Amino acid sequence: MNPNPTFEWRGRTDSEDSGPSPRWHHLVRPFNAESRSGVALVGFAVDEGVQRNGGRAGAAAGPAALRAALTNVPVHGEPALWDCGDIACPDGDLEAAQAQLAQRVQAIRSQGCLPVMLGGGHEVAWGTFQGLAATQNDTRNLLIINLDAHFDLREAARGNSGTPFRQIHDWQIANAHPFHYRVLGISTYANTQALFDRADAMGVRYWLDEHLQDAEGLAAAQRALAADLDRADAVYLTVCLDVLPGAHAPGVSAPSALGVPLAHVERLVDQVLACGRVIAADMAELNPSQDRDGLTAKVAARLVARIARGHHSARAPEAR
Repeated sequence: MNPNPTFEWRGRTDSEDSGPSPRWHHLVRPFNAESRSGVALVGFAVDEGVQRNGGRAGAAAGPAALRAALTNVPVHGEPALWDCGDIACPDGDLEAAQAQLAQRVQAIRSQGCLPVMLGGGHEVAWGTFQGLAATQNDTRNLLIINLDAHFDLREAARGNSGTPFRQIHDWQIANAHPFHYRVLGISTYANTQALFDRADAMGVRYWLDEHLQDAEGLAAAQRALAADLDRADAVYLTVCLDVLPGAHAPGVSAPSALGVPLAHVERLVDQVLACGRVIAADMAELNPSQDRDGLTAKVAARLVARIARGHHSARAPEAR
């Protein structure tokens, strides 16, 4: 039952323990035409966008490292788990890889599953969005929530890991859709004034990392986020692991000196999932070549499992 020829879901089995003790490797099955409901993983084994953006290469190995960290995660209320394999970019044709991802996202959505992308650079977001845009109702009143130290609104001749949300903005405006983009964790030490000006011009709402350090700042952000969630028909959640402190997430292209505490990131993820309208999620920028003790992969696995559990518990009764 190997859904991915480059990764085998194998791990610990507690055969001598009493009571239920399944782990992720016991549940994951290949995604196929009969797959319905649950969470479908897609590996975006690509860092061409990171390289185009002048970042540290290595994120193409992120999906394998993230799956390895997920194999032994204990099951506590996860839904059905599917693996759709990886998308690679061996020839440097990032746009073709993003188009392949879009097709896969569309297929997963058409079968009633939640696509969760394992990155890979944050250029994954443009591919994910194109999959959602294949059904225009998915993006007509879409709220994009990005946990990230960077806006990723850059202008460039070719798309890269710093351009995906500018590309999404341009597509939404060209198709007469609103651009609802919220970023939590922005660093004033990692974004130029041009990016702040562009964000303001595009109507982006954002929260700085320094304002999300304590309970009071987190609560204020959550109140504003709750109002945004109430107005949205659908939500796309994307997480760049560099939103976290570098001590928790060293294995990224650009580690954060401050970052948002992991406990606060988890609270925000929980809040977003609880709305019950999340239609896609990404976990981006895992770079195993820079990951001390596999710590970033473990954090990413914790967040992916949290997304799976949150999606399952938030489903409406009629969809169960």
